[in-house]
Amino acid sequence: MKRNIAVAIDGPSAAGKSTIAKLVAKKENFIYIDTGAMYRCVAYYCLSHDIDIHQEKDVEKCLAHLEIKLTQDNKVYLNGQDVSQEIRKDEVSLGASVVSQYEAIRTFLVQSQRKMAQEGNVILDGRDIGTVVLPDADLKIYQIASVETRALRRYKENQERGLEADLETIKEEIEQRDYQDMNRAISPLKKAKDAIELDTSDLSLDEVVEKVLELIQQVREG
Repeated sequence: MKRNIAVAIDGPSAAGKSTIAKLVAKKENFIYIDTGAMYRCVAYYCLSHDIDIHQEKDVEKCLAHLEIKLTQDNKVYLNGQDVSQEIRKDEVSLGASVVSQYEAIRTFLVQSQRKMAQEGNVILDGRDIGTVVLPDADLKIYQIASVETRALRRYKENQERGLEADLETIKEEIEQRDYQDMNRAISPLKKAKDAIELDTSDLSLDEVVEKVLELIQQVREG
């Protein structure tokens, strides 16, 4: 009997983690758990209800009113509403970095993510999957790319979604997000000791996917 495999992909904002995780999940028929989308949902809820994301206690109170659902076709639902596009806006991204610093928010979502990960072969991406959420993951990848590369990727994504896009502004926001993620007190972004670093700056999507598939096959072969 084949054992279940858990893959953790960590790395900074706009490094392409979600894109790679989705493609690999589809090829391997794994369950994809978009952890970043869950934090974005919290931020989006707060921003939509005029709740100050910098007031930790006020954000914590939101948990009782949140129902987050992730579907196999990569849709994200918040309280029954499809927010897949809305949560990708830059202000929501920055808001997610703020609310993810709060212990109660992280505890609530990490418990949800661990429960999801018990359901079969899974691949998760985020900031602390290999260090906190699934420290015993079978494969840990730390996916990085230069700030310039990441800014250009986000710029193109925004254009494709019909969102306003300014390359320099996006670059500044990514640098700000990196600083916030790496310097937060709770579960800061860092590479797990046993993670494999994968720099995607000069690699195509297909090349990155192929490398991850090779690493999964190595896990299978023991």
